[in-house]
This record gives sequence, structure tokens and C-alpha cells, in this order.
Amino acid sequence: MALLDENLQFHLKVTAEQVGKYVILPGDPGRVEKIAALLDNAKHISTNREYVTYTGTLNNTPVSVCSTGIGGPSAAIAVEELIRCGCHTFVRVGTSGGMNLKVTGGDLIVVSAAIRGDGTSREYLTPDYPAVADFEVVTALVDSAKELSSGKDGDSYHVGVAQSKDSFYGEIEPEKMPVSDFLVPRWEAYVKSGCLASEMEAATLFSVALARGVRAGAVLTALWNVERSKAGLPDKVCYSSERAIKCGIEAIKKLIIGDSV
Repeated sequence: MALLDENLQFHLKVTAEQVGKYVILPGDPGRVEKIAALLDNAKHISTNREYVTYTGTLNNTPVSVCSTGIGGPSAAIAVEELIRCGCHTFVRVGTSGGMNLKVTGGDLIVVSAAIRGDGTSREYLTPDYPAVADFEVVTALVDSAKELSSGKDGDSYHVGVAQSKDSFYGEIEPEKMPVSDFLVPRWEAYVKSGCLASEMEAATLFSVALARGVRAGAVLTALWNVERSKAGLPDKVCYSSERAIKCGIEAIKKLIIGDSV
């Protein structure tokens, strides 16, 4: 008997008939039900390990929500198994720490490309190949972010590059790491290059999508911005993902409409 069932996915415990072709991907399993509540007729499909899956509809089209856990390896597994189920469009709704001084807590960040500081993407793309988001998904997310933003600090949006890394504490406390001589200058270089924020899954998601020929994008909530604190600027802290969730939902609606034309 084969380890991998052609129908029931090994980690997600879902089948192709149970999920939509469009998928919203939060990292936190606790965020899945909140997102699913914005779908029509959403139903719980499966819970296994860090993976919680619900399926409902938007614009009369099946849409699923599936958590990916923290970091690249678990995110890649989720996306791979969803692709095996026929899913073709993925939107990550996540959180991040701001890096660019124009980003304040509560702002939305639409990720157009991600720095591949993760390890997982190396098993999908060559080292010199960029982890870029799908243009159609980025466009839908930007249009949705515009509609949801006033332009004020904490209620604005930005489009650009995010850093994806594997170590949360390597970012928060780099000076305590044996490789601080590598981590600190690298971070400073990213800041000087205009990197908007730091997170842990976008590069992996984009790399898997590129390798498998599907669409992917990401919208992040900036929780805070350590660079603003360092510079003595006001540094809001935001724990709400509500705007990012709405942005992801509205973007999926736009993509469904665009795909039906």
C-alpha cells in the first residue's frame, strides 16, 4: 500500500471534491474560522496538525481557507497538496514586522516579490531565480487594498518586496546569535534596499507556485516597525488582521470575476 493516497491528501486530509480552486492561506489555524465566516455557507472540512481547512463560496464559486502553520516547510506541504487537488490560485493573508520607515503598524503590505531567506525555496528554484508573486493576483490585491485604505498611518497600504526568513528570533535578537556578524549587516542592506517588511512564508509560497505553474500572492498586516522605533518615530502596534482578511477576500472575488470573462 502506497504512503501517498491519490485522493486523500496525506497531511491536509482533504480530497479534491472538498476544496475550491481558489484558496486563502493564513498561517495561524486560529484565523481560519474568522476568514471562513466571510464566505457563504462555509463548512469545516478537516483539522490535522497545523492544517485547518474550511470551504465555502464567493460569487457562487467554491473557495477554501487553509492554515499553513509557521514557516516554509509546512507552507510548501499545504500548497503542494492543494495543487494536487486542482487548486490554482492562492492568496496568503499573514502578518509581518515593518522595515521601511513609511510602514506603520496596521498598514497593509501587498508583496510583489520576496527575498528568499528561507530554506524551502532552494528545493524548488535555482539560487538566482526570484520569488515573485503572480501579476494578476498582485493587481487584485492592490485594487482591494486601495478600497480599504484611507492613506493615514496605520490605515494605508504599500506594494513591494518583503523578506522571508526561517528564524523569528534571528530577526528579533540577531545580536544574540553566533552568526550575528552575518545577520546584522544583511538586515541593514535589506533596509537600505527599501524592503518593506519581514515575514516567514511568502518566498516559499511564491516559489512553489512558480515551480508548479499556479498563481500566488500575499497581503500582510504590519504588526509594528522596529526601524521606526530605532529612529525615534511613532511606532504603532496592531494585532488585528481584519483589513488584510477583507483585502484577501475582495481580491479573490475580483479574480473569480476576471477568470469568468
